[in-house]
Amino acid sequence: MREEEGRLIRRNHSISIEGREKVSITGVEDMDSFNDEEVTIVTEYGLLSIGGHDLHINKLNLDEGHLVLEGYIEGLEYMDKETPSGRGGLFAKLFR
Repeated sequence: MREEEGRLIRRNHSISIEGREKVSITGVEDMDSFNDEEVTIVTEYGLLSIGGHDLHINKLNLDEGHLVLEGYIEGLEYMDKETPSGRGGLFAKLFR
């Protein structure tokens, strides 16, 4: 969520999968973790884990809240917003 003129505004959140080889996600708030088999992002609706093989990030723009991921997509799963470590996303950890 972002604040605009004293109001909280929700980011649009959508997921588009093309042939299990490319996923485009909007409403991304932060990157929690990534490797070639799993990418975990923070959305307003909770953590979203994308599993697969040979995954790579083609585009990540946190200002726009947009992620494009390519590779072989096996599944997507939402989890509670707090990470198991309870410390926030990757960028929050880097800039503490």
